[in-house]
Amino acid sequence: MPNIALLPGDGIGPEVAVSAVAVLNAVADDLTFEEHPAGGAAIDLHGTALTDEALAAVKASDAVLLGALGGPKWDTNEPGAVRPEQGLFKLRAELGLYANLRPIRPLPALYDASPLKRELIEGVDMLIVRELTGGLYYGERGTKDGRAFDTMVYTVAEIERIARAGFNAAKSRVTSVDKANVLDTSRLWREVVTRIHADEFPNIELEHILVDAAAMKLIAAPRHFEVIVTENMFGDILSDEASMLTGSLGMLPTASLGGTGPSLFEPVHGSAPDITGKGIANPIGMILSGALLLRHGLGREAQAAAVESAVDKALEKGIRTGDLGGTATTAEVTEAVLKELT
Repeated sequence: MPNIALLPGDGIGPEVAVSAVAVLNAVADDLTFEEHPAGGAAIDLHGTALTDEALAAVKASDAVLLGALGGPKWDTNEPGAVRPEQGLFKLRAELGLYANLRPIRPLPALYDASPLKRELIEGVDMLIVRELTGGLYYGERGTKDGRAFDTMVYTVAEIERIARAGFNAAKSRVTSVDKANVLDTSRLWREVVTRIHADEFPNIELEHILVDAAAMKLIAAPRHFEVIVTENMFGDILSDEASMLTGSLGMLPTASLGGTGPSLFEPVHGSAPDITGKGIANPIGMILSGALLLRHGLGREAQAAAVESAVDKALEKGIRTGDLGGTATTAEVTEAVLKELT
């Protein structure tokens, strides 16, 4: 029986986690879930964003399902303070999760929910492959005497493996995003991606684009992109921008892969403290993260497709939470999806 490490986290995380577990149990009756606190919840209980016990349980699991971490309660600019996000960074580093996959596929039922015109987003089906364990977020940093610094570092090996992840995910074209006109790390990035393409994936088209141009093109011509591969911070920003093609950040799932142990699955949205406890959070991003868990974590394509189809059908029948212009509660959306699975 596959064992899933469940880290509900903070804010709306526990609320949408309940939805995802209900849907996973409906489509796969052999899963077990072991729950542990993470993020702010773990700080409150144990003074750390991820305990050694939770990390050990995660490493022993078959896959990890994460809700959301953080919130204003734990926000601080104090140097050295324990922050909820440290739990996520530790998970990525300890599990070796270097490749973050963010599929962007606006659903026809929600075309009108996007701030972009329908004709721009019709037929969009892209994947953003973000490097997850290098760059500014993991480099040396510090603040002293009125000066702060964050260091961006990438090695050839780190770029090679994320480039391969991008090319392996593509059917015809990869767009590599960098800032090679300014950054040395980006010049190395472009050099390595070009070599991997020529040596290993010559049948896949490769284009290089600067990150500012990519940000504009995501809005002006999103159908242009099939697979985008980029470094950590650029991927973080671009994937949140691309989420608006779907109409709401609450719609997007994500998978973090690449290690020898379990992979991690979570919605793109944050902890949404403004709606926590109101029962109105959109659970679809979390439910679809469960579908990615089935596909990439457990190798169960049929069950993953069943969950995605159930979400599509529920939306086609008009169910909407507030972020999509509707009035449905978290529980009502969950029930609508479950109904399509029976």
